[in-house]
Amino acid sequence: MPRLAGDRQSVLDATSREGLPMPDLVPTLPLGYQAHPATAFDISTIHRLVSACEREVHGRVRTDLGGIAAVFARPGLIPELDTLLIHDQTGRLAARAWVNRRSEVDVHPRHRGRGLGTALLDWAEARARQAGSEQIVQTVPDDDTDAVALLRSRGYEPMVTEWLLEFAMPDEPAVPEPPAGIMVRPFRSGDERAAHRLIEDAFDEWQQRRKSYPEWAQHTVERPAFAPAMSALAFNGGQLIGAAISLDLPETGEGYVEEVAVHRDHRNQGIARLLLRHAFRAFHRHGRRICTLATHSDTGALALYLRVGMTVRHSSTVYRKSLRTTQ
Repeated sequence: MPRLAGDRQSVLDATSREGLPMPDLVPTLPLGYQAHPATAFDISTIHRLVSACEREVHGRVRTDLGGIAAVFARPGLIPELDTLLIHDQTGRLAARAWVNRRSEVDVHPRHRGRGLGTALLDWAEARARQAGSEQIVQTVPDDDTDAVALLRSRGYEPMVTEWLLEFAMPDEPAVPEPPAGIMVRPFRSGDERAAHRLIEDAFDEWQQRRKSYPEWAQHTVERPAFAPAMSALAFNGGQLIGAAISLDLPETGEGYVEEVAVHRDHRNQGIARLLLRHAFRAFHRHGRRICTLATHSDTGALALYLRVGMTVRHSSTVYRKSLRTTQ
């Protein structure tokens, strides 16, 4: 039977299972649960937890191991202080959270309604304050109404809308002719640095900070799911002017375009559409029949993707809470 909300214990062990120092902010948890920092050895377990949450809300999995691993490569993230795992009395992972400029909190469907999400939000906000952050940001699927209600009840306000779009490919997608002087080819070894510069330059217009090459690479070209044959680059006279960086996600059976960018001097010429169509066709030839892509309202790119023929699969909202203390 469910445990009573008042039946709680404080987990204040000095060390984690691996002998690492515990964070000095440890939430009070229901009886039978214990908290520990995460390590790289927990990536597979965390992936299973996140997959279960996605399957519960959306009926399918989107996250891959590389995406989970990339969290541990975030500049400034200290796993011993900025991550927390909650295990049940059988040792199974019940919930997890991390915080580093933004945050993520996931509770396994079997363990919801027991206060674990609230406990992890308490911890994440306390850790963000301790680290000197003036705000905390978290993205929640709009379909996860319980999570949305919890955030709103704690003073989180909507900031940005995110959409996951899909492109169905029962037949091989047609690829338009490139504009005069433009050549498109698949990604090759040696293109990494130029692609990084192009993408970060393009994203400077809306992103809050520029990613270093190592951080960017961890999310893209060094990720196990990186698909160079399905990643398209556009050149004008030998200059890289556009890129579509793709991931092949065998667990979902779908392709995924991680990033699309076009140099500002070559926009409004159909190059983004051209790159996407090249990526879609490559995925189709690789046996994929759906390709997905995520965007958000700050980029202003939703209309472009809809014109290409993509449709919205589901939406999420980025919520923000101020951590400034009022006098």
